[in-house]
Amino acid sequence: MSSDLTSPQPVGDPTGSVEPTPISRTAGGIVEPRRPGDGNVTDDIYFTTQLTATDGVSVDGIAARSLDVATPQDTAQRTSDLSGLASQFAAVARALAAEETVAETLQRLVEIARAIVPGCHHAGVTVLRRGRPETPAATDDVSCAVDRVQYEAGEGPCLSAILEQPTYRTGDLAAEARWPRFSRPAVERTGVHSVLAYRLFTEVDTLGALNLYSRERDAFDDEAEAIGTILAAHAALALARAREREQITGLEQAVASNRSIGMAIGILMAIRRIGQDEAFDLLRRVSQRTNRKLREIADEVVHTGQLPDATPR
Repeated sequence: MSSDLTSPQPVGDPTGSVEPTPISRTAGGIVEPRRPGDGNVTDDIYFTTQLTATDGVSVDGIAARSLDVATPQDTAQRTSDLSGLASQFAAVARALAAEETVAETLQRLVEIARAIVPGCHHAGVTVLRRGRPETPAATDDVSCAVDRVQYEAGEGPCLSAILEQPTYRTGDLAAEARWPRFSRPAVERTGVHSVLAYRLFTEVDTLGALNLYSRERDAFDDEAEAIGTILAAHAALALARAREREQITGLEQAVASNRSIGMAIGILMAIRRIGQDEAFDLLRRVSQRTNRKLREIADEVVHTGQLPDATPR
């Protein structure tokens, strides 16, 4: 399982003195998770943010869905609803695909999730970096705080979604027995009662987990779970594409950098009548003295035919 997303950074900086509890699972190579801070969260504070999925949130034309499910429905109504849902997810797919980087894709994902999944008040994404869970994108401090409790406890629905089965849903965390070290502390610290967690995965890779939270009990019904499942599938594909684009860009930059450095070495060898190692050492020393990247020095040599001034900038 590939778990190192190189671009996203954790939300905020670690706060407080509580050390995270190592995750006991051996699957996925998770060891000694560090908790990502949330910037403004203090332990044992009950959060009361007011934004809900029906507060008119809209993400680039993707309209918020109602929390209510109308029943019963006639055939025409169901057809209309299905058509609207199809249009909704067509817009979601385009919105996610439009993002260029992994970080941008993840942030757009959590914003869309809060806007369109009925009952969702807070959303975040968990990824594994070098075997440790982190939160690179979240809608708010509450999501970060819930994730932090999971990382400290070494258990919780998002970690289970990554390691065990693709989807976990609970409507009453205070009474939840599957994650005893996580459930009650999460309620006490954040006021969150309902959770939906989805594995973000493709046919060949697990990328992380999408975590949806609500302050209400039993906030996520079957419709919400189904909508979240479709969203998670779109998100995984968009995330994989964004990661691939970043890898290609990085490879292209590395190739260009190596080519420039090679040309600069050749120029110095010819002009100064020195060996390859000597020429590279000249480039390296100028780079260190001027606190400039080696490629920048090489580019200047290629364009001017001589080493730049080694006076520190």
